[in-house]
Amino acid sequence: MTALPSVREQSGQTTASPASQSSSPLVWPMVLCWVVVMLDGFDLVVLGAAIPTLTGTGAIGFTNSGATWASSLTYVGAAVGAAGVGLLTSRFGRRKVIIGCVALFSVLTLLLPLSPNVAVFAVLRMVAGLGLGAVVPTCLAYMGEINRATRTARVTTITMTGYHVGAVLTTLLTLAFLPFWQAPFAIGGFFGLLLVPVLFFKLPESPVFLLTRENTVPQRDGKKRVDSGFAELFKDRSWTTTTLATWVACFMGLIIVFGLNTWLPQIMSKAGYAVTDSIIQLFVLNLGAIVGLIFAGWIGDKWKPSAISTLWFLMAAILLVLLSVRMNSAFLLGTLVFFAGVFVFSAQVMVYAFTSKVYQGNSRATAMGLENAIGRLGAIVGPLGAGILVTANLAYPWGFYLFAGAAFLGLVSMLLIPRKIRESA
Repeated sequence: MTALPSVREQSGQTTASPASQSSSPLVWPMVLCWVVVMLDGFDLVVLGAAIPTLTGTGAIGFTNSGATWASSLTYVGAAVGAAGVGLLTSRFGRRKVIIGCVALFSVLTLLLPLSPNVAVFAVLRMVAGLGLGAVVPTCLAYMGEINRATRTARVTTITMTGYHVGAVLTTLLTLAFLPFWQAPFAIGGFFGLLLVPVLFFKLPESPVFLLTRENTVPQRDGKKRVDSGFAELFKDRSWTTTTLATWVACFMGLIIVFGLNTWLPQIMSKAGYAVTDSIIQLFVLNLGAIVGLIFAGWIGDKWKPSAISTLWFLMAAILLVLLSVRMNSAFLLGTLVFFAGVFVFSAQVMVYAFTSKVYQGNSRATAMGLENAIGRLGAIVGPLGAGILVTANLAYPWGFYLFAGAAFLGLVSMLLIPRKIRESA
């Protein structure tokens, strides 16, 4: 197993030793976490890309209502998985949790094409969601622990580009295999299983977890008490406000992220665009997300991540309102969708970058897990709300108004974070 350089704890922050300033020891962890997040994006978005085919052909009994519940149950599982991240990573370490999550959602994604009906399909997606929901906050906390604090935003956003590369691959594979919806699920699951042994041999444990475990004081029964760092999230009024504000921001951000990734092709179809063009817009949206994340990470380490997130939520709200206008120009539509992707996805990811900077030790993984869990409730509300609008034939333009409203509330929540904590990031 690849070894990481030593670390030291100073003034409540984890700082890499001089030996760790060389990037070579970090290559495997960074690449593997990126690939894991890419698979997460692939497996989460694959249902959204497949919905037009599933509902259009009535495969295994799919309707708009069935697709709504299948996508919503995925995020129920993801919320539960993310909520347990703090306890799991504190007890078992970051490495084992990442490997277990990838194995879980890969096996179940591989089984999805064998589903005899919508009910079985939805249950498999919900259980897969446990792994899908837990793996991203674990990877982001892990990356924050093995890299310098001065590049937290870049590391966070670059890792999250993996999610959108996965989403882009999903749309390309869906288009390539139309009308065979089973193929992308099978390919994603198979690739995930191939990754598991690589993770086992090449992904090292987080030095922060190892240091925390060494410093844990044994109890009378000889066992060491595991501190998840939960109390640190609410230690005074300022931190309580910060914790709750980031929860709301993630909730609103993931309403948009998963609502769009699940229903954008169908909303575009309802607006009168061709099905193929609608799926292409999902590709363009996630292409914009990749560009936006790289740019946001670069500027986020030079400026405050909280300020970037606030501005990005504002731009997202404006662009989503503009998308509610029916356009005859494919170029103009594609440009708006691209820039919506630039701001929509980066806004929420910069909340993760902010969290990774201001919380320390085990409280970092706990904070990211809980805000991701609350966010996953938004990932339920977004697809469910948009799905209800689709079923009622109101998806266009009201779906875009729903997402724009969520972006505005995300902006407001970031403004509520106390200034002294925003400045500390």
